[in-house]
Amino acid sequence: MGALIWFIVAAGFALLELGVGELTLLMLAAGALTTSGVALFDVPLAAEVAVFIASSLLFWFFLRPRLRKRMDKPLVLDETPRALVGSRAEVVEDIGPGGGQVRFDGSLWSARALDPAKTIPAGSHVTVYDIDGPVAVVWKES
Repeated sequence: MGALIWFIVAAGFALLELGVGELTLLMLAAGALTTSGVALFDVPLAAEVAVFIASSLLFWFFLRPRLRKRMDKPLVLDETPRALVGSRAEVVEDIGPGGGQVRFDGSLWSARALDPAKTIPAGSHVTVYDIDGPVAVVWKES
């Protein structure tokens, strides 16, 4: 019965954490969940409380800083031309052995085919395979 109570306490802390968002209640929820597992072995209530306090403190001091560091890390937006690899483009000017032009990401790019022996006609859709300086290396979609 004690395991069920600790599990309900853990669920309550986790739900309250959704409103707070500072990871404090989540560490208490992890401590209560750990205690729920220990309570399955019919240990005395004093031992359960000690396990709850010890595990909550361990989660607080060792897990919370790592989670905060990961959460506070700013997301990096890749603005380099390499970010365009894999995007679809429309051929504006035939791409032959001498190159051609494609339109993607709202701009015109010089392009060459991945297979230089193939000619890709205007109006076709291609996928950007690589960016080689100012030239998009493309391949024709099937």
